[in-house]
Amino acid sequence: MNKEQGSPDVVFLHELSEYDGNWGILPALPRLAEGYCRSSSWIFFLEEETVVDLARLLGVLSKFSSGREWFLGRALYDAEATIIHHYAFSDEPAGFGYPDFIAGWALSCPLVKRLADYVKHEPPKSDFTIDLKHEIALYIWEEGRGPALTDVGEFCSELHGSPNTSHCASTVNTYLPSCGNPVEKEDLFVAVKTCQKFHHDRVPVVKKTWAKDAALLEFYSDVTDPAIPTIDLGVPNTERGHCAKTFAVMRRFASGDVTRAPWLLLVDDDTLISLPRLRRLLHCYDPSEPVSVGERYGYGLSQGGYSYITGGGGMVFSREAVQRILSSGCACYSPDAPDDMVLGMCLNTLGLSVTHSPQFHQARPDDYPKEVLIRQSPISFHKHWNVDPVAVYQQWLMDTTEPFQRLLGREFRQEL
Repeated sequence: MNKEQGSPDVVFLHELSEYDGNWGILPALPRLAEGYCRSSSWIFFLEEETVVDLARLLGVLSKFSSGREWFLGRALYDAEATIIHHYAFSDEPAGFGYPDFIAGWALSCPLVKRLADYVKHEPPKSDFTIDLKHEIALYIWEEGRGPALTDVGEFCSELHGSPNTSHCASTVNTYLPSCGNPVEKEDLFVAVKTCQKFHHDRVPVVKKTWAKDAALLEFYSDVTDPAIPTIDLGVPNTERGHCAKTFAVMRRFASGDVTRAPWLLLVDDDTLISLPRLRRLLHCYDPSEPVSVGERYGYGLSQGGYSYITGGGGMVFSREAVQRILSSGCACYSPDAPDDMVLGMCLNTLGLSVTHSPQFHQARPDDYPKEVLIRQSPISFHKHWNVDPVAVYQQWLMDTTEPFQRLLGREFRQEL
């Protein structure tokens, strides 16, 4: 983007190259620098929901010298140290700002060029991409050697046309996808992974909260417990990973003996989820295609790695996706391998992309900025640690707009 040009070049990251990991931004920087920073001064990143007033945006950018390194955005801050940010800045978590992607964010081309060269020989310290917006800010800041995020008041996350947005260079056209009526209850088969030691604490929470919204649900454990009931698939419990159990569940689903439902939801016994909201989301996708939906993480993206749906927040697969995974011969390298990462490797080998939805969450509500959660209408959270899971469900996941209207002080334009 150049303030002297009439219209900017528009680039879709998934079309920038054949690599599926360009969503991680850092892998895309060399191509962006080479292809666009020769004739442009800025790279402005935005989400598909972001609305841009180009004249106003160019006016905002003109306030900053494009010959210097600038990192601009609407700043988010952690209220407390959080696991998804590896407890960074635990002494003062609110002292580090990172960009709210939906409002758009900008890098000056001198910074893009330096980062494009730097990432080739100095990838991020962690192999995992968990919360990209925070990790991007950390990588650019480089412990004070690079620029911190400059908070720009004209980059806005409010709905387009709402009050107090007349100054905004960017706004948002919608917070939630709207694809019509939800899929039928019977179209979603729910598989809950548990084990004997959690039959008396986690399973009752599932039954007390979200299980009532499922038409088709089975609990899979290492023992048969008719009181729940649970199903023993003959797979011993493992302390972590659960890959063998997950593949056994997928084979049971694919067989058609239990259900012909087009969608499979895999969750842990400490996952909290809103099935009505999930069914509304699933109407956006065609189950005859190999679809995988959830919170997308990445592994080794700067070195040609792969994306995967993180398991704790819930993994959703179309029947077609399950059948392709199983027919490919893809399998666990050990019974306790991380099931979500193995499935990500399988999909990557098959050339199938995973679909990210910000409504899924691998952690607890306290681990995310509240202002972001409010506009998302969350579908899931994970973990009972230091929280009352029933209260979390009632506050954040019950199928009502009331908590969000109260917190926002106004109604969403879309149904929650």
